[in-house]
Amino acid sequence: MKKITVLFLSALTITMTSSAAFAQQQDSDFSAKQRQEIGKIAADYLRKHPQILVQVSQELQKQQQQQQQQQMVSAAVQSSSNLMDVKGIPHIGPKNAKVTVTEFFDYQCYYCHHMAPVIEKLMKANPKVQFIFRDWPIFASRWENSARAATVGLQVWHDKGAASYIKYHNGIFATNHDEGKLTQTDIKTVAKAAMGKTLKLAKDDAYKNTIMKNDALARQIGFQGTPGFIVMPAKGANAENTAVIGGAVPLQALQQAIDNAKK
Repeated sequence: MKKITVLFLSALTITMTSSAAFAQQQDSDFSAKQRQEIGKIAADYLRKHPQILVQVSQELQKQQQQQQQQQMVSAAVQSSSNLMDVKGIPHIGPKNAKVTVTEFFDYQCYYCHHMAPVIEKLMKANPKVQFIFRDWPIFASRWENSARAATVGLQVWHDKGAASYIKYHNGIFATNHDEGKLTQTDIKTVAKAAMGKTLKLAKDDAYKNTIMKNDALARQIGFQGTPGFIVMPAKGANAENTAVIGGAVPLQALQQAIDNAKK
């Protein structure tokens, strides 16, 4: 309710500011008394028809969202070379793929868990697309295993490659232990199943550096949470063939973005 009220006030301020500017431009056409009457009529009308303020606030919010989306797409295009640099970053699919899907995710994110089976289906339906998985453990300050699961996953990738990594990645999500419920036992068990042996944890400094780079890239693009998806051509990305999608979305939305990036 507070957010709606703020939007109402913002819309009303814009309306009043525009009206004042218009009135100043019309000094030669309207007297002070006439301008006062016009303002009274407008105020009375708004009081009798408050739904107009709702419509104005909704339109303002829509415009702000569109502007933010355009800014994120522009940032993604500008960051395309960094997004395509997958050294040390888990990725599945052909190296010469024409289209890429990048996901910024957190193993403790509820919505990432919700999207995991969707991404599995998307990968099976698009074998010629490269899927890039960028760990962004934004909940690590709240739940330690958010970061631990990320660094273990990166080590699985480094030690055993794509096949073992995707088993680990999907295995963590298959536990359905999100929002603080993931345990160290979960991580060790899933890692062992993915690698075929008990994982011996190495120094994770390099993996932490990778996560820090992911964090900087996600913030540069403008993501405010996980999951965050970027669908774009591996080469020749522009505002028309690039999509930036935040949050949980239907499979069809991601597939449409992939189809658009192929054009």
